[in-house]
Amino acid sequence: MYRKKRTKVVATMSDFRCTEQFVQELYDAGMDVVRINSAHVSEESATRIVETVHRVNPSIPIMIDTKGPEIRVTTIADEYGNGIHFQVGDIVSVRGSMGDDLTTRKVVYMNVPTIVRDIPVGARMLIADGEMEIRVLEKSDDELRCEFTVGGCMRSRKSVNVPGVSIDLPSVTEKDRRFIEWAVRNDVDFIAHSFVRSARDVAAVQEILDAHRSPIKIISKIENQEGLNNIDEIIEASYGIMVARGDLGVELPAEAIPNTQRRIVEKCIAAKRPVIIATQMLYSMVKNPRPTRAEVSDVASAIYERVDAVMLSDETAMGDYPVQAVETMSRVAREIERDETHFAPMIDMNMVSVNHEITAQLARTVVRASTNLPVRYVVLDTKTGRTGRYVAAFRGRKPVVAVCYQRHAQRILGLSYGVVAILRNQQVNDKYHFLIDAMEFIDQYTKLDEEDLLAIVGGSFGPDGGASYVELANVRNIRHRNEEIAAGMVR
Repeated sequence: MYRKKRTKVVATMSDFRCTEQFVQELYDAGMDVVRINSAHVSEESATRIVETVHRVNPSIPIMIDTKGPEIRVTTIADEYGNGIHFQVGDIVSVRGSMGDDLTTRKVVYMNVPTIVRDIPVGARMLIADGEMEIRVLEKSDDELRCEFTVGGCMRSRKSVNVPGVSIDLPSVTEKDRRFIEWAVRNDVDFIAHSFVRSARDVAAVQEILDAHRSPIKIISKIENQEGLNNIDEIIEASYGIMVARGDLGVELPAEAIPNTQRRIVEKCIAAKRPVIIATQMLYSMVKNPRPTRAEVSDVASAIYERVDAVMLSDETAMGDYPVQAVETMSRVAREIERDETHFAPMIDMNMVSVNHEITAQLARTVVRASTNLPVRYVVLDTKTGRTGRYVAAFRGRKPVVAVCYQRHAQRILGLSYGVVAILRNQQVNDKYHFLIDAMEFIDQYTKLDEEDLLAIVGGSFGPDGGASYVELANVRNIRHRNEEIAAGMVR
């Protein structure tokens, strides 16, 4: 399906209402990628979602979030049935738990056994997404003595953030490992790994994927200060980045989020890594059929920053107006992208070093050519999706049609800015035949004239040999050449 927008829309799906009709409605509304959050579904439920999505359209990419290593308060003791209410100035002890300890008014247990060792006196601990805050007054070998500086009602299993402090947490939890292995078995395309702090966390996921010879790509979720401190090495180690502003907004002052988001986006584009902006983008649409003006401006700001994708979470997973939320996000994208004065191609940006410099230079060249000449479409073929991703990084204005030879390559390009990926079921020896496939696809949506100019990235040695040339040709000459090839006149 050809989308009249360049920015992709990721929509979170739950088993709450995952029917074929619902998936089709979201897809028709502009959804490009389905996300499943493993923190809220079982493996059985996740399997049903994948099967339903693929029955509707096998080309829709699927991303699954790991729960990630995180700190949580343990279960509240039964005697506090409505939670424990704390006021400013209340004193509690904080201890690490091996799994069975219950939190009481006097002792707050947390699910990390080494929590006391890692947290210094003076540290702030934010509970329940920052609704409550405690400060460490004293420290002994087995507990922290803390004071509430912001009170509230503490309930079971609430999240804990410790800004600016590195906690010894595993890169991959046992639940994460099970879901990663589930993803390998169930034809998933992306693992969005939560709470990534360094390249080591990415490597731990990649090790599991490599053990199963899986092509799944890793999206690193940036959610804490430690991840920001190591952002360059994380980008280098990852296929893409998600700016997860929920937990990040707990650890950073609210006013620091916009500049942090912008810097991450710039780094990702320069490194040719897809970047997604997430969390509460149209949150009011969980309960309302229309977004607030501030939410529309938030989505618009992300699109002006040239992100690859914007993401919906509760809006589509459990909200009352999921289809309207996707339609709204798609309309905003189309409207903002009409501002040609802002959306100049990024062909003069400084490129960070990449492993495939030839592909990167060809991608830059084809985008430059399509900017300076009356090119209708950029067309390429790709075996792994790399060429399409590199062309997307330069943020050209012209639609990009990528002919893929593997379903996985088609799907992963569903996350790349401005790329429409189509699948060719059979690879032929003719190195130009992908152009006919692309033109047949384009003709379904807009009629090509004989004089229309295409900008082409291809490989003289077939898809296995990678990109090796850029060509500019009109439709008439392309068709004539392929007719001669079919007749055996050209080799």
